[in-house]
Amino acid sequence: MTIIQSCSTCGFTHNCICEHQPALDSQAEFALLYHENELDKLTNTGRLLLNSLPKAKSYLWQRKVPPEDLINHINQEDTETWLLFPSDSPTLSSEYIERKDPNKKQLFILLDATWQEAKKMVNKSPWLKALPCLELIPTAASRYHLRRNQSQGNLCTCEAGIEVLEMTKEPENAQALSEYYDQFLTVFQSERSGHTYDSSALGAPKK
Repeated sequence: MTIIQSCSTCGFTHNCICEHQPALDSQAEFALLYHENELDKLTNTGRLLLNSLPKAKSYLWQRKVPPEDLINHINQEDTETWLLFPSDSPTLSSEYIERKDPNKKQLFILLDATWQEAKKMVNKSPWLKALPCLELIPTAASRYHLRRNQSQGNLCTCEAGIEVLEMTKEPENAQALSEYYDQFLTVFQSERSGHTYDSSALGAPKK
């Protein structure tokens, strides 16, 4: 019996989307802080950001073992860090350009977790609670429909990344990532069912 290996980059077995993966040149830095429950989920879209953005890195959240590399990055004097999470007094995405420090690199921390898990991560991590919060005002409704019991108005990880790129005035990067995300959504149900999607229905690959 032949065993088909999953793609090590996109994670798909029957519908590899790597030929549609853009190589973006963004000034924004992204830190994806993963809850351990998200690591092996096929529905997770954080991988799309990590594959496309050169300054995106992933870290594992553990209550008793904070990610030292990420904390060191946050503490660099030339870096301004934003946690994408609601708070009592967040900076709204519409206010970001006016409130950011133009002399510092911009680091955005995305909590890759369910809403319940994300709240737990922040509440049990003093180093996260100390960060200024950024609240996105979506420019479009979420297209994500791959999980049950999704909260209306919430964005998946990739959609949050797209909104950040729009906010930081990188519309071409945002569009390219959005198209890659569309390919992911297009083939996902076939992938989960173990079938190959009709490739003639897909758009032209990224160059």
